[in-house]
Amino acid sequence: MDSIGGVINEFSPSVTAVSSAVEKVDADALVLGVAKGPEGPVLLPNPLADKAAKGVADSLSALGASGAADQLLRLPGVDGFKSETLVLIGTGELTGEPDGGVSAEALRRAAGSAVRQLGSASSVALALPAATVEQVSAVAEGAAMGAYSFPHFKSSEEAKKKTPVAEISVLTPLKDKHTKAALQRATTVAGAVRAVRDLVNTPPSHLYPESFADIVKEQAKGTKLKVKVWDEAQLAKEGFGGLLGVGGGSSRKPRLVRIEHSPSKPVAHISLVGKGITFDSGGLSLKPANAMTTMKLDMAGAATVAGVLRAVAELDLPVKVTGWLCLAENMPSDTAQRPEDVITIYGGKTVEVLNTDAEGRLVLADGIVAAGEEQPDAIIDVATLTGAQMIALGLRTVGVMGNEDLREDLVEASQDAGESHWGMPIPEEARSGFDSEVADLTNLGAREGGMLNAAAFLREFVPEREGADPKALDPEAKRIPWAHIDIAGPAFNEKGAYGYTPKGGTGVTVRTLVTYLEGLTQQRGR
Repeated sequence: MDSIGGVINEFSPSVTAVSSAVEKVDADALVLGVAKGPEGPVLLPNPLADKAAKGVADSLSALGASGAADQLLRLPGVDGFKSETLVLIGTGELTGEPDGGVSAEALRRAAGSAVRQLGSASSVALALPAATVEQVSAVAEGAAMGAYSFPHFKSSEEAKKKTPVAEISVLTPLKDKHTKAALQRATTVAGAVRAVRDLVNTPPSHLYPESFADIVKEQAKGTKLKVKVWDEAQLAKEGFGGLLGVGGGSSRKPRLVRIEHSPSKPVAHISLVGKGITFDSGGLSLKPANAMTTMKLDMAGAATVAGVLRAVAELDLPVKVTGWLCLAENMPSDTAQRPEDVITIYGGKTVEVLNTDAEGRLVLADGIVAAGEEQPDAIIDVATLTGAQMIALGLRTVGVMGNEDLREDLVEASQDAGESHWGMPIPEEARSGFDSEVADLTNLGAREGGMLNAAAFLREFVPEREGADPKALDPEAKRIPWAHIDIAGPAFNEKGAYGYTPKGGTGVTVRTLVTYLEGLTQQRGR
């Protein structure tokens, strides 16, 4: 894989639960949690002896500890402990949660923040509240996500050799038999998140449709995942007009990748469709120069789907999951699609292309129709689709639209996972904005409510369920349940790192989708 530079970093921190006395724990740094209480900083429950804990607690104000999220203070190690450094990490406001007074997500972020900021240490022991399996899982997951770096394209040997914290200990009174499964899940999900970040951070010189497909095939080796790739000739033969139209202007031709996790006797079949525009110049409807500088991120939806499949396979969930990666590079050239061209999406519907920079919906349309041919129980697409998402919900909250029940299930899963997803409507009038005089639809709706309108466009390509009542008046009742997840802003962090989130690719929505798929297992008795 020399041509792709080993894009996926196989670094994985060792994460263990330690129930032995804290004095015996050998780590470069011992981390304690400090919350922001109503009357000042509060030292969170920890395994220190009473005298040592009181000494630290009494010194918080003098040390300048506030308990604010991400505040990290390094102190000399306490006598009697092997750790040379004592670290205080802020967890934010006390919430009154049992067993520590902070939420699982606050612990997740604090653990991730500490490990991220202690990147020079080789080993870290986390003495955050971890009295329950949920807390152990949160601390482990946050820490494993915080242990991330992307040195692939640095030239110095020092930068190449520098790795994040490699050994992470979660101090807990619980025994191994209670924490083993939680740690396995936490490290698996965090590994998938890190893999997504690697893909999103990789420059378009190295990540393009063909190399992306090659990476997916390489990563599937040694697993039970099955991978099928359509090249440009096969896409043309079968009529994938969205991918061919969008990718037509590039010398690096489009690909469609299908990944399958197929356990015996699955409780459900869920299709995930990801937008994979490996670079988006806007095509002939060219973006301004400053709007292109982050457009390597436009394949984050496809990366998310690939990451979820990786996690699902490692966890061996009893849910059949098929992932569809719609990969293309959107470039201007003499072979690029033009405004006012009409293309035929896979399945036969036609689209008048009024703006070549509204390209993600075209490749997703191909993928949604293809996924629907298999009649899954639900289709969920993931995409960095609209700038309007950021206007509506900001840079950290993901928009979810579509079938009401599925939408709410995904929002609930995001809350359980500690991510911020928000349900949004698809207005009744949104579809009319895509009316065309010469084709079935245009690809450009009203500017106002752009995120919602884009969902209305995609909904037109969701196939009907086999056996649906042809007399049903509500079109929603006829379609395969479908949801659209717009991750445009949250997929890439251009500002400062925070919690377990670094600058660059974030891996957002991986945890939500894994949690959703796990929930299907629980709901259906497996």
